[in-house]
Amino acid sequence: MSVEIVVNVTPAETRAALVEDGVVQELHVERRSRRGLVGNLYKGRVSRVLPGMQAAFIDIGLERTAFLHAADVAGPPADETVVGLAPLGARPVEDVRRLLSAGDDVLVQVIKDPIGTKGARLTTYITLPARFLVYLPRGEGTGVSARIEEESERQRLKSAVEALRGAEAEGGYILRTAAQGVGVESLQEDMAYLRKLWGHVRTRATQSPPGTLVHEDVPLPLRILRDELSRRVERVLVDSEAEHARMTAFAAQFMPATAARIELHAAARPIFDLHGIEEEIGKALRRQVALKSGGHLVIDQREAMTTIDVNTGAYVGHRNLEETTFRTNLEAAATIGRQLRLRNLGGIIIIDFIDMHDESHRRQVLAALEHSLAGDRAQTRVVSLSPLGLVEMTRKRTRESLEHLLCEPCRACEGRGFVKSAETVCHEIFREILRQSPRQSSQPPARELLILAHADVVERLLETEAETLGELEAQVGAPIRLQVEALYGVDQFDLVRA
Repeated sequence: MSVEIVVNVTPAETRAALVEDGVVQELHVERRSRRGLVGNLYKGRVSRVLPGMQAAFIDIGLERTAFLHAADVAGPPADETVVGLAPLGARPVEDVRRLLSAGDDVLVQVIKDPIGTKGARLTTYITLPARFLVYLPRGEGTGVSARIEEESERQRLKSAVEALRGAEAEGGYILRTAAQGVGVESLQEDMAYLRKLWGHVRTRATQSPPGTLVHEDVPLPLRILRDELSRRVERVLVDSEAEHARMTAFAAQFMPATAARIELHAAARPIFDLHGIEEEIGKALRRQVALKSGGHLVIDQREAMTTIDVNTGAYVGHRNLEETTFRTNLEAAATIGRQLRLRNLGGIIIIDFIDMHDESHRRQVLAALEHSLAGDRAQTRVVSLSPLGLVEMTRKRTRESLEHLLCEPCRACEGRGFVKSAETVCHEIFREILRQSPRQSSQPPARELLILAHADVVERLLETEAETLGELEAQVGAPIRLQVEALYGVDQFDLVRA
């Protein structure tokens, strides 16, 4: 499999795409006006404790207070600087009132960006990532990424980290997928860097007032190198000379073997146009996703959940209905995994596959869906396919979806996804006119009524509804004049008495 990372840099925005075999799988966008907060460390102050929700609101200096659940709060502070981190592993959730009180200062890390009207989600279980290791300052033991499947390699890496730690008791480590095959020296360099970074964080947390950013994650171009530049990535293309120099220097320091793969895109044609990424972004913002067979998906993202409907569309198959349905569902299952990654859809996801009567077909479609999700770095959980063809699944959401990042609610429909028809608005106007009649209004009779409305509404009133308009003029005892307002939406109108 050919894997590339393509980075487009402009003064106010940086975009990075992960491309596998010429197909865009993931897209990351970072804007100067609103950088992502996930991974950032803040010194916060508890503003409110909510026993009924087993949570607290923390002021970390942002526009909205952040949310900290009791399950994300470590035990009592080990010192006055930070909330201590308990050892790795599950533990019972304590009463939030025993852990936090209003006015407490805590060191917290953002695990979920603010989304919509919700503030950031926090944890006190601090994690500091490097190229090959993740450091848990108050954790214990050594973990290995589940994506490193070979048992001998898992044991080699774990033994190496344990030996490097020696008798040192402080902190736990998690070996990242990128650590597969690396030598002991590289692990040791990571370990030394992380311990130094943690010392810097502790010092800043002690000296800084509440509401201060203590440590910020690296910018997107360097973060994409740290997180994605594994051995399977053949090259990294970037279209900015300054960013190319910075990325090369970063790679030379932390991953010298990969520095040669970072190339400067010097062609005249924009880098995202050349690789077809701009076109893919446009497609990812549409509701409908075409399948090669002729079928299609309809993806609707809402506050509570995301729904995906599978349709045969123009695909009629070659044998029978069951076979046509099965083939469409198989293709849809393979496509859905990519769409979830590309659009960064998270939370509860309901997939409505076309009904299948054959149990073996249902199992194969579910297996195809799970296979398409295997390469997803976000945590996913799939529930069995129901007899109605519905699949319930969840995907961990840590940052805003592509749609929420690049789009805003329609000003005409206010995010509802629909507006009233011109016919409906005409009837609303009729009812408003009747309210001005002598029988329903206490005001003196109007000399004239002026209706301000959208062009489509005025056109319908003059043509289809002209007879009704004439009857209403007789009832109210005043002429009715129509005026087009170019800035009005279809469902907006005003009635003015003269």
